[in-house]
Amino acid sequence: MKPEMNKKEEEISLCGASELIVSLISSSDSIQLFPIKWQLIRNKLEQLRSGLTTMGEGNHVNTNSELNKLLEAIASTAIGAQVLAHRCSDESYNGGKLLLRSDLDVITAKLELHIKQFNNIYASWILRHPRAIIVSRPDAGSSREDMRFYVKDLSSRLKIGDLEMRTRALAALSEILQEDEKYVRILVVEMVDGVSLLASLLEAGDESIKEEALQAVSVIAGFESYRGALVIAGVIVPLIQILEQGSALAKERAARALKKLTQNSDNAWSVSAQGGATTLLKICGDDASSGGLICSACGILKSLSSVDEIKRFMVEEGAVSVFVKLSRSKEEVFQILAIEFLTTIACEDDSIKEKVVREGVVESLVNVLNPNSHYSSKAREVALRAIDAFCFSSPSCMNSLTATGFLDRILFFLRNGEISIQESALKVASRLCGLSEETKKAMGDAGFMTELVKLLDAGSFEVRELAAEAICGMVSVQRNRRRFIQQDQNVNRILLLLNPEEKSVTKKFLLSALMCLMESSSGRKKIMASEYVKHLDKLAEADVADAKKVVKKLHGNRFRSLLTGIWSL
Repeated sequence: MKPEMNKKEEEISLCGASELIVSLISSSDSIQLFPIKWQLIRNKLEQLRSGLTTMGEGNHVNTNSELNKLLEAIASTAIGAQVLAHRCSDESYNGGKLLLRSDLDVITAKLELHIKQFNNIYASWILRHPRAIIVSRPDAGSSREDMRFYVKDLSSRLKIGDLEMRTRALAALSEILQEDEKYVRILVVEMVDGVSLLASLLEAGDESIKEEALQAVSVIAGFESYRGALVIAGVIVPLIQILEQGSALAKERAARALKKLTQNSDNAWSVSAQGGATTLLKICGDDASSGGLICSACGILKSLSSVDEIKRFMVEEGAVSVFVKLSRSKEEVFQILAIEFLTTIACEDDSIKEKVVREGVVESLVNVLNPNSHYSSKAREVALRAIDAFCFSSPSCMNSLTATGFLDRILFFLRNGEISIQESALKVASRLCGLSEETKKAMGDAGFMTELVKLLDAGSFEVRELAAEAICGMVSVQRNRRRFIQQDQNVNRILLLLNPEEKSVTKKFLLSALMCLMESSSGRKKIMASEYVKHLDKLAEADVADAKKVVKKLHGNRFRSLLTGIWSL
């Protein structure tokens, strides 16, 4: 019977201490003297109250002399604080304000000591009762102190609990971190060892502990302001080690965490210095790697490539071969990631561009553009951007590209593609029009000009501008010029768009195209016969330099024609 009595007495003591604290919090709330000090005292009282309540709810509370002594001390401090509350409320300030201030500091120090003592007793209690329930998660809207105590409770279990308890505590921690950023801040900023504890668990012997700890680390890494704390705590090394030797799930979670961490370019060096780049390249080149792992690895390597020295190192380590191979994968998502990575590392570096082309990436890109294939618009847009990046700086590459039927594929997407893919195809077509005369002739023979004229009416200003630039390039070739003029509405369409009130397209390329068309007598006749030639005259009158040149040339040719007619009489 005696143990039951002892348990009842302790529960009453817990309850009595909690009631004293609640009463003190309530009575001190209206005190106007030293409001900041009293708020600090209330915060510490609330922290103690939350802990006492939680311990009182446990199913395994036994007689504990240390706890009894602590409860007596808490009660004594609470009573002393209540006396101080009355003195602060009394306008006579018995003893003076300086003495009151000193006494409040003493109470604050005592409460801080009680909190530390309680945390030690609580941790010891958990250790003696490894199957004790995890403290109930605070409800929505709970006080900051309740939330902080819950995180500290989970932290205590992680430090001293058995495998089952630590796994459960980690799962609960990951859950709250994902659902409420306040918990992330408490763990990272307000707890001295919160992040370092997680970092140490990444090196735990048990794989389930690692996997749960990785989930928590990944959540924290999603917040830019907390990434530095993770790096300082030393998570980079164990994350890379897990990529090399962990379970499949652990590798994926480690990669996700590293992907978030390396979004800060400052962390790229930390990853590379620990051999991360080499490990990640092996993952991308390993057919046995899971899809999720490869996707994250590609993202990390792309971030690392923003540092030029690391990019050079990756190229030396065979990154180009790995990603050209990945660009031929049967999985479209891998192809997209590979092509994007290659485009990124080759940007503004002709030596890497040449290496990528030599490795055979062009074949993969052209294959993606096959209209009869199953590829998405996203994949085709990425392929077109890559062709723009790799091929236009190399005449030999362009020759091999056009030999594959590439022009027909570009024309197909100009005619039939969705808006996004149509724009990407137009950018490439515009670049092609700046190449050799032979390329322009081939484009004219294929029927590009008809589609380009249609695009002068597109909704996008950029599309209209690119179409006008491409037409200007194509009509510089006599064969294309003749074909363009033969289609009755083409000249009219250009002159119509030269309306000074028309803002849909820059006049520069259209005026340049007219200068080319005037190289032939049939072109000049078409221009002079058009009802919209007045737009050209208005631009000249408005002192538009290119328009004045066209009008001068046009009227000069007409004057010579008149003289020729007179002389022939």
